[in-house]
Amino acid sequence: MNQEQIELTIGWLYPTLMSTYGDRGNVICLQKRCEWRGYTVKILPLDQNATDADFHNVDMIVGGGAQDRQQEIVMRDLRGTKAAALRERIDNGTPGVFTCGAPQLLGHYYEPALGQRIEGLGLLDFVSVHPGANARRCIGNLVVEVTAKLLAQELAVFCGSPTYLIGFENHGGRTKLGQVEPLGRVVQGLGNNGEDGTEGAFYQNAIATYSHGPLLPKNPFVADWLIQTALRQKYQVPITLTPLEDPLAIQARQAMFQRLRVNVPTG
Repeated sequence: MNQEQIELTIGWLYPTLMSTYGDRGNVICLQKRCEWRGYTVKILPLDQNATDADFHNVDMIVGGGAQDRQQEIVMRDLRGTKAAALRERIDNGTPGVFTCGAPQLLGHYYEPALGQRIEGLGLLDFVSVHPGANARRCIGNLVVEVTAKLLAQELAVFCGSPTYLIGFENHGGRTKLGQVEPLGRVVQGLGNNGEDGTEGAFYQNAIATYSHGPLLPKNPFVADWLIQTALRQKYQVPITLTPLEDPLAIQARQAMFQRLRVNVPTG
């Protein structure tokens, strides 16, 4: 397939309401890594002005963090045919990365420290609860070994196995998983709840995580996995990405692992 003919549309969930922690960097990372390969990229805001048809026309989905008030506004809008379209896309394997507030939208519900329970889409089997206004937030650097079986196998092609993610968490809610696969095992940090050692969740090709930073520039192989998966889903051919040189990202990962005194592979 001619690279100039390849086109991907990135759906950005509520960019003005859910970009609290710099997670727009995930969108920029995906966009640039596509453009460096000669692919055409479109960024489509999936917000109050979007239609359910817009949700059906994206090849990747990115969702970021939000404060409780903004998250409540989003969930009031994300109902009916929009919710059905988002659920259909994720159920059918559209790849995406959902950070902090965004995964809480996909779970059963989120209970804030103050205010009423915010009902989610129930797409991922977990619940998130803030333990109270006086509870300590989960803040700090985060290192996670990817244990989600399919994702770990496919990421190994890009960076070797086992695969480690590095990021930064900043959340008050605690997430308890039901019958959904964790994204990974916490090596450094608190992860979903600071108790069971899990971080995030993985469903179909959707990555849910508390890792900000943003996640993808710190772990560019995950961005490449998302792009490759989106291409394979859209064009139904066995596309393999042309590798990019990432010396600065690799050096930054090595520096952080050394700083945190975490002994992991640094490819």
